[in-house]
Amino acid sequence: MFEKLDQMRNLYEDLSKRLSSETLDFSSKEYLDLVKEHKQLEKTVQLYQRFLDVRKRFDEAFEIVEKSDDAELIELAREEYRDLEKEKSILEKELELALYPKDPNYDKNIIMEIRAGTGGDEAALFVSDLYRMYFRFAEDENWTVEILSSNPTEVGGFKEIIFSVVGENVYEMLKYEMGGHRVQRIPVTESGGRIHTSAVTVAVLPEVEESEIEIQNNDLRIDVYRSSGPGGQSVNTTDSAVRITHIPTGIVVQCQDEKSQHKNKAKALRVLRARLQEKKKMEQHIELAEERKQQIGSGDRSERIRTYNFPQNRITDHRINLTLYSKLENILNGGLKELILPLSEYEKNKLLSKESHV
Repeated sequence: MFEKLDQMRNLYEDLSKRLSSETLDFSSKEYLDLVKEHKQLEKTVQLYQRFLDVRKRFDEAFEIVEKSDDAELIELAREEYRDLEKEKSILEKELELALYPKDPNYDKNIIMEIRAGTGGDEAALFVSDLYRMYFRFAEDENWTVEILSSNPTEVGGFKEIIFSVVGENVYEMLKYEMGGHRVQRIPVTESGGRIHTSAVTVAVLPEVEESEIEIQNNDLRIDVYRSSGPGGQSVNTTDSAVRITHIPTGIVVQCQDEKSQHKNKAKALRVLRARLQEKKKMEQHIELAEERKQQIGSGDRSERIRTYNFPQNRITDHRINLTLYSKLENILNGGLKELILPLSEYEKNKLLSKESHV
């Protein structure tokens, strides 16, 4: 492990020198590639340097305990030795995790799709609630959100909403949101005060560059039509809405939010590329199904991952049996880290446990 870390540190130092070269064109692809590689190494190299510093102090404290004749100094060194031993062990585990193969999508931007399931208007309203939650969380993280497609309802919700999220560590943090989200509350449309249970599904798709997946024009059927709003009424006088069907797979994507047909087509193609990549990934990894089950969720959109219970003011993540009370409003207002951090910690521990048994 330490040989590999030394190699990473040497590469990081070499990249730092190359990036400081006055002859490097800052607008070139070479520069952008160097910056990306440098950034990918930075966190691990800094962690390794911390480990080396702690190990050096640990060795020095050990030497004092073993060789000094000063009883008071030995006692101080022994106390520091114990503290440093714990810190060294923690850092070593973190380094093991840093060297564990990363998900190839870890640094990707994403496309999120939220769809109403069972529950009619109430489910559609909860789609709107979840979109607002992700939007506010994205604002706190300084990410950019762009709606790609939406299908609003008359009561103010959405049958579905599709949007992109662009920023640093987007996929790493929001990948845990894929699956079924269940809400239990009294709908605004319910006059009898009865609690209803509704469901919404969330998909998290890594965004795909044009160069990553090739789409043949003759594999596409593109239809244009007039945009419609809640209830089906026309909201545009031109055929600006676009529906794209990928003939080989049968995947259909439609977009009508923009007034420009060209912009709607571009957005629809972004969603199509992401869905095609997801389909390709699922097909390639069928043989790893058993391993996938050991991770947090199988990635199946139908899998119920979370329940939002309004009468009891609690939220439960079923994958790690975590229930938080009196936090529901804060989380729906964007305080998602209260759920994401425990999920991330759980996944790290699973990976370390798996690594230790290899």
